[in-house]
Amino acid sequence: MMHRHEREWLGRDARSAPTPDAPDSADASFQRRPPRPRPRIRVLPTRGAGRLPLHKGVYVLPNLFTTGGLFLGVYSIIASSRGDFLTAALCIVVAHVCDGLDGRIARLTNTTSQFGVEYDSLADLVAFGVAPGLMVYLWGLQTWGHWGWLAACLFVACGALRLARFNVQSSYASKRNFVGLPIPAAADMIAATVLLYYFLGGDGPTAQRVPVLILVYALALLMVSNVPYYSFKDLDPRAHQPFYALVAIILVVKFVVAEPQMMLFGAAVAYVCSGPISLATSLLRRQRRRVARRKRREAAEEMRGVGG
Repeated sequence: MMHRHEREWLGRDARSAPTPDAPDSADASFQRRPPRPRPRIRVLPTRGAGRLPLHKGVYVLPNLFTTGGLFLGVYSIIASSRGDFLTAALCIVVAHVCDGLDGRIARLTNTTSQFGVEYDSLADLVAFGVAPGLMVYLWGLQTWGHWGWLAACLFVACGALRLARFNVQSSYASKRNFVGLPIPAAADMIAATVLLYYFLGGDGPTAQRVPVLILVYALALLMVSNVPYYSFKDLDPRAHQPFYALVAIILVVKFVVAEPQMMLFGAAVAYVCSGPISLATSLLRRQRRRVARRKRREAAEEMRGVGG
């Protein structure tokens, strides 16, 4: 007969001894656990794939000036179709003012965006590409036949290429100079020519004139060229300027108020010619440096020959 403490010891050993057929408790719980269901991924149809969602909205103030330039370009096209070339030219000039203000306001208020850049390019193509191209065709190129409408089409196409190249190179190109004639400057040159024509007593479409045809072809080629043009982006109106700069600005404003057509035409001609003149000057300066280096090398070789 077993004592009480012996029965307790045998029962405790029987409970603690592992059963050979039963799996381990952790393994049993792992085997009893049901497999986790795989999450189902529902593929929704994508609407407008490739679009850039504007979750953060757009900046209103600079884009309003861009829209104003676009409206002026459209109205210039309407005025040209009616034969009112004076109003069409004035709309192009005012559109350039709006185009300059939207970029300046965006930089001053820190509201630049990729949407504004793309929208500005589309507005520029209408206001400074299609509008002046149609105006100059109906005003002075229609009598040239195929040469006339080809010149107008080439002007619009080169303007579009100029804008596309500017958008691609804007991230790494120099901010001081433009590569090629800017399309607003080319449009201003055509508008200033029309304004000067009316200022000198002209009315309606002009006769078949060779300089007008050459001017349009030259402007188109300058837009897609590599001629550098000053961008005026590094000018800071808040910085200190010499006293004579203020006097020069006052004189320019006086002449603009007195003879706006003559001043606009002169400024447009000066800017269009500044690019080729700057390029020729830089090439001549580079050639002079090459000649000077060659002369120095020849003089050094002669000195070595005399010394030897």
